[in-house]
Amino acid sequence: MPESGIEVDGLLREAAASLAAAGVPSPEHDAAALLAHVTGRKRGTLAFGGDVGSDEAAAFAELVERRADRVPLQHLVGSTGFRHLDLLVGPGVFIPRPETELLAGWAVDQARKVLSERPPVVVDLCTGSGAIAASVVTEVPEAVVHAVELDPAAFSWAERNLAHLGVDLREGDMAEAFRDLDGTVDVVVCNPPYIPLTEYAGVDREAREHDPVMALFSGEDGLEAIRVLEGVAARLLRPGGQVGAEHADLQGHTAPHVFAASGRWADVRDHEDLAGRPRYLTARLAR
Repeated sequence: MPESGIEVDGLLREAAASLAAAGVPSPEHDAAALLAHVTGRKRGTLAFGGDVGSDEAAAFAELVERRADRVPLQHLVGSTGFRHLDLLVGPGVFIPRPETELLAGWAVDQARKVLSERPPVVVDLCTGSGAIAASVVTEVPEAVVHAVELDPAAFSWAERNLAHLGVDLREGDMAEAFRDLDGTVDVVVCNPPYIPLTEYAGVDREAREHDPVMALFSGEDGLEAIRVLEGVAARLLRPGGQVGAEHADLQGHTAPHVFAASGRWADVRDHEDLAGRPRYLTARLAR
């Protein structure tokens, strides 16, 4: 380290104070993550102090300023953790949330249940970054995984995250996707857009300004994509196949009702996230 280095503890204190003043929800965490990214150190080692050079300090200050302007942390460091994976993310793709790890885990569990009979066939609709598809294929290597994404920018991120994993990734609308798989799929999983257009003003600034609009909003009641999903899943699944879909915490009754009301599904259930909020529905194709 150069003798004229800048002390880590002071940098972190000043950065956290700046981020807190800007309303960033986790200023200490984000400051440490940004400094770790700039220096190449693991975040936990920053507690041991030390110095950084002036060039690194300048780069860190620039990132802190951008984070204070509410650019997502994940965009600034270029990746995000999801289950056992480190996914590439950036402008143009929805950043996977921790809550969606539960839905991915459900898909993994359902795929494993099929293994005793055959390699499971799994379809991930609205794949975005490819987070769920990548989780399934890495945790159940025997699975035959297909994924689709409509947004070209998001599709390019999915290509990067799913490269060399053997996933059949296609660009297109989930409403017409995978007609060649009709009636052959064991598990359909989807994290669709589900925010009502009427809730635009209440969406966090990071999401509203940096997540793709296509990945967030779904009609006046937030259920347009869920309604499309219900029909697509019924088309794709084998009799007895399973579907799982994330929804907003205020849709714990209305989203499952879309499936229950069609008459095509059994065992329609809703599931809570780790905070006890309604988070995703599951159903079994009855016919």
